[in-house]
Amino acid sequence: MVTLKQLAEQLNVSVSTVSKALHDSEEISPDTIERVKALAKFLNYKPNKLAVSLKNSKTNTIGVIIPNILNHFFAKALFAIEQEATKQGYNIITCLSNELQSKEEDSLQLLSNGSVDGFIMSIAEETQIISKTDHISNILKQDVPIVLFDRVSDNLETDKVIIDDFDAAYQATNHLISEGRQHIVLISNIDELSVGKLRTSGYLEALKESVNHTQDPVIVTIKREGSIEEHIDQLFKTHQTIDGIIAIDNTSGVVALQKALKHNYSIPDDMSIIGFSDENVLQFTDPKLSTISQHTLDIGKASVELLINRLNDKSSTDLVTKTIKAKLQLRGTTK
Repeated sequence: MVTLKQLAEQLNVSVSTVSKALHDSEEISPDTIERVKALAKFLNYKPNKLAVSLKNSKTNTIGVIIPNILNHFFAKALFAIEQEATKQGYNIITCLSNELQSKEEDSLQLLSNGSVDGFIMSIAEETQIISKTDHISNILKQDVPIVLFDRVSDNLETDKVIIDDFDAAYQATNHLISEGRQHIVLISNIDELSVGKLRTSGYLEALKESVNHTQDPVIVTIKREGSIEEHIDQLFKTHQTIDGIIAIDNTSGVVALQKALKHNYSIPDDMSIIGFSDENVLQFTDPKLSTISQHTLDIGKASVELLINRLNDKSSTDLVTKTIKAKLQLRGTTK
């Protein structure tokens, strides 16, 4: 690899002159700048990015930690983060926690040695369940900024990008109530996550406020090791008066629709179904599933913007929580 020193020796000038010429300094004559750049191009000189970053104490690299790359929401968020980071002149290094607190901690330790300027992350399921965030707090204490998105913790004083999960489920429930549905069931396999708790609260609040809905709430909780198909099959056998379903994770809505059709429900005449699945599932459903759109691309972009703002003004003590409004997309499974 060609160095500044080698360029300087061939041109019989100082290393400082070569460096300034490559950056079009007004201290260097146009003729010298032209000579330096011509030789640099001929010898295919490339700046040593590591040396530059060490000198500037900046890597222009963001560490991104996501819980599950197979989850379409996180894959799409990662796409948006990479796209916006590139636009802002940053690279990203991605790590997967695979929903494990230990892997999340390892990823933070691996990259917090100067490899990245800051982190964007969504908290692992295990971290939220055991409610242990010391490993994240320790990174923040090292003056390394972190932006949390989607899955966050109230115990961490950091910038956050969240979806209004409460309002999303509240909207969905109210729509089913407006259709005249009387036996609305909520299905969840994320009940131990912050987003799951908020969506459940939105469902319960909408039922509580409604004067036209008299039936008690029914919440079907599916544990991680449980079979979604078996639980939903059992739901239809034990609650035969169901006429509305809200599925608050990204798979149960599709399964509920398939099972409802198998049990000879006419959708949406006999029953309406709303899921939280993204548009990637729509090609597999007939009728097309009504969903809550989470605006994932906006979440990824906002996360990068918040982190770069924090990097540019670390002295600010004002924490920012940006809330992205979800949108109810009505399709063939609702009236």
